[in-house]
Amino acid sequence: RVTPTFGGGNAIRPAPLRSDPFPGGQQGYPQGPAPGQPMPNYPGAPGGGNPPMPGYGSAPSSGPVAIAVSIPMLYQWAVMDIIIKGFRGTIKDFPSADPLRDVEVLRKAMKGFGTNESAIIELLGNRSMKQRVPLVAAYKTTYGKDLFKDLKSELTGNFENLVIATLMKPSAFDAAELREAIKGAGTDEACLIEILSSRTNAEIGEINQVYKTEYGKPLEDAISNDTSGHFRRLLVSLCQGNRDERENVDVALAKQDAQKLHAAGENKVGTDESQFNAILCARSVPHLRTVFHEYQQMCGRDIVKSICREMSGNVESGMVAVGKWFCFSFSVKVFPYFAERLHKAMQGAGTKDRTLIRIMVSRSEKDMLDIRQEYLKNYQKSLYTHISGDTSGDYQKLLLKLCGGSD
Repeated sequence: RVTPTFGGGNAIRPAPLRSDPFPGGQQGYPQGPAPGQPMPNYPGAPGGGNPPMPGYGSAPSSGPVAIAVSIPMLYQWAVMDIIIKGFRGTIKDFPSADPLRDVEVLRKAMKGFGTNESAIIELLGNRSMKQRVPLVAAYKTTYGKDLFKDLKSELTGNFENLVIATLMKPSAFDAAELREAIKGAGTDEACLIEILSSRTNAEIGEINQVYKTEYGKPLEDAISNDTSGHFRRLLVSLCQGNRDERENVDVALAKQDAQKLHAAGENKVGTDESQFNAILCARSVPHLRTVFHEYQQMCGRDIVKSICREMSGNVESGMVAVGKWFCFSFSVKVFPYFAERLHKAMQGAGTKDRTLIRIMVSRSEKDMLDIRQEYLKNYQKSLYTHISGDTSGDYQKLLLKLCGGSD
């Protein structure tokens, strides 16, 4: 059963040392023979049994996976047994990847005069997260140096930020993004909502641990100090990571919840945000999907439109994000939420590069193919084409690697 501070730099770097860094070589291993034997505990070939990273799991297998959800016959319209079309990410394990060979490639790319950005792009764009993250430790073991510091001294701007993001543990990256969203003047509410509404309980638990270790205070305290009112209550609820994750649905309870949401919003003068908060932040995904269907049957309007009518400001944005995520995630539909976030990041003057980097890195091994399909359907332009037109240089090249192709 499957449930479905960045550093900156201002040094000007010369052009890459060679236009084709891999003549005749194996992809991902420039200027050298085929990789040797993998380091123990770092098998890369399919079926090698790589252990999942704590809290963040591993990529799905490439074969079809049946998902059976136990819900009464009445709700087979929404959660019938479905067959996922295999792996839906764009970045997979690189066969026989060897961290010692990989860190040698990275070291050579940064050593001497100039930086071979193409070698860095080719390597990182062809390694899965569980193959990239161990390179930080392997680099220090091999060369006695910090890979992050070396990369920051050689790279600049958004390309540097993207490269660093690909090498971070997902929990550490999310914690850093939350920290950046909270600190300083103003708060990036959209970032807080995006991360906390879309991560699993296990992922949120690991983010909480990393945040406290790295920044010296609980994430909940940081959020409470930087937000207020019902929006703060929404975020505090989400950062607990205590959502019900059972797959069975009590249909009678789902109908009661739909009635409570109706009574708290559309059928009331004013809005009882606490009732929305209690249901949207605590109930399971299958339960909420059933609640949303009952709500639409009752009101003739979907939950997202009702929230937009009844709420405003950050509370509305937060509730809408939660509603959209749990309306669509783990169901037969693809993921409009992230497609919309990516479109907004590249829409109009300027690009919200932090958002673009965060989503492209975090979804590349989960559902990027689905996001691409949704993007094309909603905006009549492929995500690949939009990224190509909105970014440039080495930054663009690595983003397009994560995107995985045009549609």
